[in-house]
Amino acid sequence: MSSATTQTNSELLRFEGKPSWGVAFPQAMQHVLAMLIGNITPPMLIAGTCGLSAEDQILLTQAAMLIGGITTLLQLFPVFGFGMKMPNVMGVAFAYMPILTIIGQQYGIAAIFGSQLVAGFVSIFIGMFIGKIRRFFPPIVSGTVVISIGLSLYGTAINYIGGGSAAQADGTFGSPKFWILAILTLVVTLACNFFGKGLLKASGMLIGIIVGYIAALIMGGVVDFSGLTTASWFSVPMPFHFGLEFHPDAILMMILMYMVQAVQTIGDVSSTAMGGFGREATDQELGGAIKGQGICGMIGACIGGLPTDPYSQNVGLICTTKVVSRRVFTMVGVIMLLAGIFPKFSGLMATIPQPVLGGATVTVFAAITMSGIQLLKEQPLNYRNRMIVGISLALGLGIDAAPEILQFAPQLFQNIFGSSLVVSFLVAFLLNIIIPKDDTPED
Repeated sequence: MSSATTQTNSELLRFEGKPSWGVAFPQAMQHVLAMLIGNITPPMLIAGTCGLSAEDQILLTQAAMLIGGITTLLQLFPVFGFGMKMPNVMGVAFAYMPILTIIGQQYGIAAIFGSQLVAGFVSIFIGMFIGKIRRFFPPIVSGTVVISIGLSLYGTAINYIGGGSAAQADGTFGSPKFWILAILTLVVTLACNFFGKGLLKASGMLIGIIVGYIAALIMGGVVDFSGLTTASWFSVPMPFHFGLEFHPDAILMMILMYMVQAVQTIGDVSSTAMGGFGREATDQELGGAIKGQGICGMIGACIGGLPTDPYSQNVGLICTTKVVSRRVFTMVGVIMLLAGIFPKFSGLMATIPQPVLGGATVTVFAAITMSGIQLLKEQPLNYRNRMIVGISLALGLGIDAAPEILQFAPQLFQNIFGSSLVVSFLVAFLLNIIIPKDDTPED
């Protein structure tokens, strides 16, 4: 390998590094492809829940790309303490879906954005005081949250591999051709990661997706171009197009969800710092990340962008590739902004079959789980700590697997505590406070 190539690759691994635009672009596209489907799916579902027109659904989807790009760039380039000055990719969060669905069904889309505006403001104060409360989130708690995030995403990967909700609806879910595409993509991705060097190794996921996409085109009947042909070339979401309504119960539900997501953000930012930089995240970085999400939640409420959070699959990609150059993630943010005003771009990205994305993201979700385990290793896994982690994951994943156990609880309780992430966090958080400290070595 030439010295110039070695220097270019090393530039990808430094936050202030300046790799060439040609080298940075494939890395940026990997992150865009990893988050795209997850970013545009929630607004589509909420549009259906609220009975929006096709035109409004397009606006909601565009706004998701815009607010994702804005939040990603703010995290890279903090303003007045809003932002963490670390790489990450922000997008509309699936975790908010139960709350958004309830609010949308009861009050409509305007109430979603009204409650989001208030909750985003409240979450800024969570970020401001993170230095005082961070001691309640040691690695044994944040690591448990990160593991829960990784484990909860495996179902998403398998759903993608099987063909997604569309395949479930038409009875083709789990079709052999979907398995072939997913396995081919996974094999190519792993081959690049294990046997490739330099840029080939760092671009493994993108290469896997390209190979899988080409195979899907050859198969025929898998790639759907209908969304691409109907998408317009240029349009901009109008501020306050959906309006704002304020209902106390909706606001309370949204604030609770923002609090839960703040914990996930702590986990994701901690994973980014550990996986990308080999160190723990600082209070300033954690607080800036949460405050950045809060202010962007308020901006999103005004332009039609739903609540955002760091995308765990992109955190996993950072941990896998070690690429942290700000130039790469600046390109990600700009591409997302362009996708928000040029719907044709989003339409093209959306033609990538879900089995291809599923095969590629399995490695990413696995990396997230291992990142959580790496966090846990920072504290001795003695009996106390093992029980905190084990019981937290057992209850969280158990309730997630059998949600009907909460059927007699109030609906609000079901919506909040029906998530494995929420339960695992709360149990780990409370047990860590209640059980006496134990610094003995591992048993």
